[in-house]
Amino acid sequence: MRTQTGNDMKKQTVSLKFRRRMEGKTNFVKRLAFVKSGMDRLVLRKSNKSISAQVVRYDEKGDKVICSANSKELEKLGWPSRSNRPTAYLLGLYIASKMDEKDRKKEHVLDIGLSSPVANSIPFVFAKGCKDAGIGLRSNIEIDDSYYNAKSISTYNESKPNKNGNQFGKYEKVDQLNTLFNDIREKLKLSVSKNK
Repeated sequence: MRTQTGNDMKKQTVSLKFRRRMEGKTNFVKRLAFVKSGMDRLVLRKSNKSISAQVVRYDEKGDKVICSANSKELEKLGWPSRSNRPTAYLLGLYIASKMDEKDRKKEHVLDIGLSSPVANSIPFVFAKGCKDAGIGLRSNIEIDDSYYNAKSISTYNESKPNKNGNQFGKYEKVDQLNTLFNDIREKLKLSVSKNK
């Protein structure tokens, strides 16, 4: 019986995926398509408590962040920071108000990362807010106002009482959310028009 020595064994090569792909953070096929498009990306990331957005431009040395906004910044305007559709719409308007007109008029592409594209979900409501503010976005998003206005939260709160207290207890006045939403929306649209 012959034993194998180190010289007799064949060398095996193992090819590893990119680190960010192994960690489940980046889809490089999508990223390559975004880079080839030559357009700036509207990057949206959602957590359980907040939503963050950035306008990112590709550069060979590394991506450049042109503008960024977080839903927590909406608290300055009086809107409670949550991760929901009304907040996403207002964040779209808010990031447009922070951009200068030259960047706003460029064509952008929506980058939702590894999130699943579900109709009328937070990323698409954010994109609707961006389009309403005049950001050039390559998409044909048609979403009814009833999906993202705050009236849906107050209506749901009235129809589904929670046994353990109010589900929307962190909102100070749930019944007045729609009025607050409309006021902040008008402020942000006015801010965008002044920024021209």
